Amino acid sequence: MNYGLYLSASGVLTNLYRQDVYANNLANVKTVGFKHDLAMVRQRDSEAIEEQFGPMLRNDLLDKLGGGVWAGPQRVAFGASSLEQTGSPMDLALQSEKTFFNIGITDPKSGQTQVRLTRDGRFARDDDGYMITITGGHRVLDEEDKPIQLPTDAKIHVTATGQIFAGDDEITRLGVSTVTDMDGLIKQGQNLYAWQGDKDPRKSIEDARIRQGYVETSSVDPIKALMQLISATKAVTGNGNLIRYHDSLMDKAVNTLGRVA
Repeated sequence: MNYGLYLSASGVLTNLYRQDVYANNLANVKTVGFKHDLAMVRQRDSEAIEEQFGPMLRNDLLDKLGGGVWAGPQRVAFGASSLEQTGSPMDLALQSEKTFFNIGITDPKSGQTQVRLTRDGRFARDDDGYMITITGGHRVLDEEDKPIQLPTDAKIHVTATGQIFAGDDEITRLGVSTVTDMDGLIKQGQNLYAWQGDKDPRKSIEDARIRQGYVETSSVDPIKALMQLISATKAVTGNGNLIRYHDSLMDKAVNTLGRVA
């Protein structure tokens, strides 16, 4: 098989992956609290090096060419973004990096509550007075992982450290956590994050630096995301053209040169 055909095919697949990542980033340029993904790419060794062939089966030229590229592992850029003022008392923004609101979701199979994390601070009150997320309607948790229930008619005030007041009465403290291993977080949709494994990696944080009446904007730079998408698309097209060139060369080698011989 033509070695260059394999290299071009790996280029197509990897850049299709990059294209998907950048397109998703661009689609979330207005999503509150969204953190853009980084499309990581790493070099693949040649087959002889991967399989540890002996010197009799090695080819110095092919080893120097390498084995193309691998896609991933994908990572998330968790840096803090700018804040946008909304004026709504139920909108909250985290100014500290690597901090998250604790959210409780109900497992449809077991019926048990599972904790998830989010930077999306758009909240509301449901009919029972529970503090819920705008996206998905999941209940917001306090520092003891209990759902926060608010009076339905009282004015709500949230301090910078997370204390929630209904009028002059303190109700509870908002659950805000940090995670030491950010690479262990997995996007779950609806702007929520879960973590790998059974061990809870969260640590409570007291200096949450919460701002009421604000939300955190998306971390996506639309111009940069668009340029990255265009670059990945061009790379897909270029590698696809190389596949056609290799196919044309193989056709001539078999049907033209072979017939002359």
